[in-house]
Amino acid sequence: MKRLGILVGTLCLFVGLSAPALGHTPLCNCWDNGDGTITCEGGFSDGSSASGTRTVVKKDGKVVISGEMDEHSEFTFDKPEGEYTVIFDAGEGHKVKIKGSDIY
Repeated sequence: MKRLGILVGTLCLFVGLSAPALGHTPLCNCWDNGDGTITCEGGFSDGSSASGTRTVVKKDGKVVISGEMDEHSEFTFDKPEGEYTVIFDAGEGHKVKIKGSDIY
């Protein structure tokens, strides 16, 4: 009986310690507003807000627009000419890159 208690306790410990490792996945979607601007909406798979998350637009490897998601987890910017990439940057391992050519 004592062994069963130790086994159950050990199992609970491993399950409890692994839960924080699951974390949350960053999500970001962008669309063309049709008025020369692009809006991106960010968030996390656990429902967390992306308010304040750094978002940048790069063209030719250089940052051309930089800002943060607003209180609605949105970031709107003027659409750059040519190819560009939007980067939703919530920290190491939590980045989403979206090519401008994939935004409709």
